[in-house]
Amino acid sequence: MAFHWQSKVNVQHVGVDDMVLLPKLTEQSIVENLKKRLQANSIFTYIGPVLISVNPFKQMPYFTEKEMLLYQGAAQYENAPHIYALADNMYRNMLIDNESQCVIISGESGAGKTVNAKFIMNYISRISGGGQKVQHVKDVILQSNPLLEAFGNSATVRNWNSSRFGKYVEIVFSRGGEPIGADKNLRSTLGIGELQYYNYLNMSGVFKADDTDDGKEFESTLHALKVVGVNDQEQLEVLRIVSAVLHIGNISFTEENNFAAVSGKDYLEFPAFLLGLTNADIESKLTGRKMESKWGTQKEEIDMKLNVDQANYTRDAWVKAIYARLFDYLVKKVNDALNITSQSSSDNFSIGILDIYGFEIFNNNGFEQFCINFVNEKLQQIFIELTLKAEQEEYVREGIKWTEIDYFDNKIVCDLIEVKRPPGIMSLLDDTCAQNHGQREGVDRQLLTTLSKSFAGHPHFGPGSDSFLIKHYAGDVTYNVDGFCDRNRDVLYPDLILLMQKSSNAFIRSLFPENVAASAGKRPTTFSTKIRTQANTLVESLMKCSPHYVRCIKPNETKRPNDWEESRVKHQVEYLGLRENIRVRRAGFAYRRAFDKFAQRYAIVSPQTWPSFQGDQQRACEIICDSVHMEKSQYQMGRTKIFVKNPESLFLLEETRERKFDGFARVIQKAWRQFAARKQHIKQKEQAADLMYGKKERRRYSLNRNFVGDYIGLEHHPTLQSLVGKRQRILFACTANKYDRKFRATKLDMLLTANHLFLIGKEKVKSGPEKGKIVEIIKRQLDLPQIKSIGLSPYQDDFVIIYMNGEEYTSLLETPFKTEFCTALLKAYKERKNSPLHLDFRDTHVVSYKKMKFDFSDGKRTVQFGCDGSSSAEKTLKPNGKVLNVSIGTGLPNTTRPSTERPQGGYTPRRDQLRTSTRRTNKNTHGAQPMRAPVPAHAMNNNYNQPPPHAAAPTPVSTNHQYNQEPARIPVMGNVISQLNNMNLAASGNSNPAAGRGPPPARGPKPAPPAKPKLNPVVIAVYPYEAQDTDELCFEAGDEIELMNKDASGWWQGKLNNRVGLFPGNYVKE
Repeated sequence: MAFHWQSKVNVQHVGVDDMVLLPKLTEQSIVENLKKRLQANSIFTYIGPVLISVNPFKQMPYFTEKEMLLYQGAAQYENAPHIYALADNMYRNMLIDNESQCVIISGESGAGKTVNAKFIMNYISRISGGGQKVQHVKDVILQSNPLLEAFGNSATVRNWNSSRFGKYVEIVFSRGGEPIGADKNLRSTLGIGELQYYNYLNMSGVFKADDTDDGKEFESTLHALKVVGVNDQEQLEVLRIVSAVLHIGNISFTEENNFAAVSGKDYLEFPAFLLGLTNADIESKLTGRKMESKWGTQKEEIDMKLNVDQANYTRDAWVKAIYARLFDYLVKKVNDALNITSQSSSDNFSIGILDIYGFEIFNNNGFEQFCINFVNEKLQQIFIELTLKAEQEEYVREGIKWTEIDYFDNKIVCDLIEVKRPPGIMSLLDDTCAQNHGQREGVDRQLLTTLSKSFAGHPHFGPGSDSFLIKHYAGDVTYNVDGFCDRNRDVLYPDLILLMQKSSNAFIRSLFPENVAASAGKRPTTFSTKIRTQANTLVESLMKCSPHYVRCIKPNETKRPNDWEESRVKHQVEYLGLRENIRVRRAGFAYRRAFDKFAQRYAIVSPQTWPSFQGDQQRACEIICDSVHMEKSQYQMGRTKIFVKNPESLFLLEETRERKFDGFARVIQKAWRQFAARKQHIKQKEQAADLMYGKKERRRYSLNRNFVGDYIGLEHHPTLQSLVGKRQRILFACTANKYDRKFRATKLDMLLTANHLFLIGKEKVKSGPEKGKIVEIIKRQLDLPQIKSIGLSPYQDDFVIIYMNGEEYTSLLETPFKTEFCTALLKAYKERKNSPLHLDFRDTHVVSYKKMKFDFSDGKRTVQFGCDGSSSAEKTLKPNGKVLNVSIGTGLPNTTRPSTERPQGGYTPRRDQLRTSTRRTNKNTHGAQPMRAPVPAHAMNNNYNQPPPHAAAPTPVSTNHQYNQEPARIPVMGNVISQLNNMNLAASGNSNPAAGRGPPPARGPKPAPPAKPKLNPVVIAVYPYEAQDTDELCFEAGDEIELMNKDASGWWQGKLNNRVGLFPGNYVKE
């Protein structure tokens, strides 16, 4: 777990991270804090669990993989405020509480809501696990962003990438070469021209948005289509429709005999080609339509011609319908790719991410702004309901002491717009449209009159001459009524639906599947009804989840970094209710949970509640809080819930819980590692046995011995590690005998790494300030790929002969750990060269030595091995000129395998007890109890259950004193006491010990007190040192270190805070 002082987030810590801690609570102090943090590139700030995000209008450096890892599993206080912290909190709460979560991202247009939604989706996709199938779902989720943005976003005056649709992404979890645009062929097929060519794109005269690359975004869109399952043919159909929409916008009308006529019929060619229609069909449906009239039971169809205004309206309605159907198709493809229908299990939970169009206030606000602002008003109501109103009501309901805080409840504004009884603005709009069906002139004025009469005196409504005003939570907005009724009808005449159903393109027909005849006569659903229904459905979905909030703030209208408009930011701070939110957080409780859920999560922190608790759940909560010494003022018990005031108290519980789990995990880990180590030892012994099986007799004492690897004690000899390389991992280390050309033995340290075999000896320094000092040096360094083979005898001796490639000389070595050494060497050799190393088993080996200056021989010597037929495991060496005869007794058969059974009692010697380093001689050689030799595998089954013999087998005389020196055994203590008793009896001459007993002897002098243990000297750190490896000590200047050992290499060993490690001697003084 990361801690706050370890935070590596690339931000400067200015202002306060959590505005609950502001010393002075005013709108101005909030604005100043946000400004300071933005200027220091800190765009995120907390108000308790609510995240405030200020749009920097530039790329920030702290949204990388590094930050994702930093915030994963970390508590909120441990790192700087970040959108990743909120996303991680959502994900963890879903897993902990088994509750669906949602995040409501609110703010005005251009405040950065969509970008924050992307960051949340990216983070959750990154930290959640899963296989290939789950990865596909993650890809679809991430690629749905650029896809839906490409078709659903638009450049506006306030935002270059403004969302023109509301997106609620619900992610369901189970319990456990550079293109520059379309190629020429595609341009020709779709009739793509320059941007200025299209009426729908050239109205503003602006064709390029800052910091955008249309070519790259087009490529990203095609890739996203492919990810969500839109094949190449379907992609072409999608592009045909988009192109057709642009071409339809170029169709214009002129007036002929008071009716509309197409001006420039050439503009009909490409729409007809792209949509699979004819020019005549398009012209007839845009300039006229069929009306159905009823006379009693009689029906009559009348062909009605349209005027220019009606024709323009019909064209635009047709285009909007085509594009809306295409957008619905893309949303369906995304949901199909996510397999939404199969995720409806009640056992599953979800994380919802709401990214919706922001609040809009323009100079001329129409019906679209009215609908957008209504939805934002509903979202503000949710925020008030759950963070201000519901929280205070919960305190009263639970009996918690609380001082009520006033706030503005915008329910009155929502009711003004959507309520049905008495009718609100939307209901009156629908009624006006229904009463004036087919009329356009004067309808909007009639609507304004109706609204003015109905809401006269309403505190949040104000009438105007051609507009009306609504006092929204975000400010007063004046709406122009022109076009309100037409846009509300949102009627696509049946003629246009029938036109699309006549298309020769099956994909086009699939977008218009409705039965026109069946729906004839029904009152069409107005747009206001649709938006109201969708908004209420969305609210219901959000209320079922545990909500989280991101409040986005737009610092300027220039859309440039470092620009700060004080009044605009202050206005947003006011209407977002940040000051009231801070007041509630200051006075309220940071955490509340039902008794049973709290006890279920934190029961592990107390032995009284873990593993089971039979009492009342409220009492369990009290026991848990007492067990971590939480002050009574930090929590209150409600009627059904516990309320914790400060987040720090909750973090204390979480940390205690983590420590408990960590302790249990260590127990499990220890048992598993012991099990895995036993399996590994068995595997190593089996592999070693396979090397020698049928080729070499085995020694009784080494057959079942575990492999230790380090027989020198490298942690006590840092010089050896420094010689081979501080970062080099030593695979095997032991002290061996190396025989020279006169067959004289010299002790060397043999170290095996992944690339080399080192033979390290000792040498006296001949000059310099350390003249006469014995130092360790590398006598020979063998590159593993240059080793040709390993020579061994078929008998139980310990000799190992290393043959080298080319003219390099041979090394004749002797080690009692030959089997383990060969196993490690063969493994390292195979990993380095990817081929096996040959083992050569022979009675006779020819050893070549390095030619000397005065040696006139060829430098070769012969080693002849033989068996003397005895049962002794001790070798006999007989040099004879250039031949060394090695004889040894008969060992265990070469087909003997190690035992896989564990010794009785289950005792496993520690690593340091298995070391047999020849560097440390046993001073008490006559008092040590020798280890019993392991029983051969072929004899174990017969003797396993028999009692051990009373007397030890005679120890053979060693001719290799440095390896097989074995101290005498201590007699059994019971026998010693028996012998002493017999001696007393013999001295007294009486069979009755009590008969001739005299008075006891006088008490001797008081024994001297035991000598005090020798204390190690203490050195004082002069400079601070940061450990560079795990076996080193960290210390600060002035720390006192207990000195345990000095090494000539300059690395000393010491003890600090009960930890033993290495440190550089020149950093301390004695």
